Amino acid sequence: MKSSRDKLARLHPVEIARLAQALSYHQGAEVVESLDDETAAETLEEMSAEEQARIIGEMDEERAADILEHMSPDEAADVLGDLPEEKAEDLLNRMEAEEQQDVAELLPYADDTAGGLMTTEFVALPKDLTVGEALARLREMAETPNMIYYLYVVESEDSWKLVGVVTLRNLILADPNARLEEVMRREFQAARPDEPAREVAQRIAEYNLLALPVVDEEGDILGIVTVDDAMEILLPKGWRQRLPRLFS
Repeated sequence: MKSSRDKLARLHPVEIARLAQALSYHQGAEVVESLDDETAAETLEEMSAEEQARIIGEMDEERAADILEHMSPDEAADVLGDLPEEKAEDLLNRMEAEEQQDVAELLPYADDTAGGLMTTEFVALPKDLTVGEALARLREMAETPNMIYYLYVVESEDSWKLVGVVTLRNLILADPNARLEEVMRREFQAARPDEPAREVAQRIAEYNLLALPVVDEEGDILGIVTVDDAMEILLPKGWRQRLPRLFS
């Protein structure tokens, strides 16, 4: 058994997902359950929504909650949204407070909207920080999002009002003493949470973006839609596993 686990550990989550899908349901579920929490989460993210919900739904509740904590908030919210309401509520309540809050924020949005497609994993920094201070904050973060190509600039420390966007590349190349408001782009594309997901995906493709912020009526940033999630909507069914995991 240990030998089998060691062999699985050397595989990429995409390969483990393909293996699990090629086996019977019970065997595939056993494969996922044999993995550590982080690898199990990454593997489930490569599987269909139906398979995700079925495996998580029949797993020990504490283990299922641990795995959900390691999934991206949007993926975890999708899984819970496909489970019976009582089961989903139980698993959500078993999650750690921070991850629970991130996922709970996404549950009200319909799957076919920008809100249902977005993730809450993004970096927002106040406009009066210097470039040097911003880079220091990034280095000090205990956990950074998988996707950190764009930094979202907000009005102040206690505000979520989005006022600009700066790429990580431009931040690194900028004068360390310049303020973020001096190097950010003030004109940027954004979506509303109730905007149809397909329209958002098409805009990401049209403008060649890696992510698109989602803002509410007050202009506060709620989350971002990443290009890999957008492409899953636009490309033909069955292409999901052919897409590069840009933000892994």
